[in-house]
Amino acid sequence: MLIVAVIVGAVCMAVLARVPVFGPLIAGFVAGVIAGGAGRGTLAGFLSGTILAILLMVFLMGAGAILGGLVLGPAGAAGGGLLGAVVGGGIFIAALYFGILGLVGGLIGGLLRGH
Repeated sequence: MLIVAVIVGAVCMAVLARVPVFGPLIAGFVAGVIAGGAGRGTLAGFLSGTILAILLMVFLMGAGAILGGLVLGPAGAAGGGLLGAVVGGGIFIAALYFGILGLVGGLIGGLLRGH
């Protein structure tokens, strides 16, 4: 159920992320209720907020390296990968906001459902 909770929480996070503070809390809460239990709910809430940022960071690093390599060869691949990592790292830092609020919401949802 943890995987389902993370997937549903990530979809909720993508939809509710525009609502300041309460959107990520509600998405984490949903993930926590699905996962059940304080520990699992906390983990599901945190992962639902950060999983998309992690995937996006890996994608940006790869895309930067491929495009840089096609245009400028090995030096361009290194530079493009570095640029992708910097941009992806900025996105990841911003996504920690969603992860921490999702963690709190997941804890509340997990405690509410219990197990």
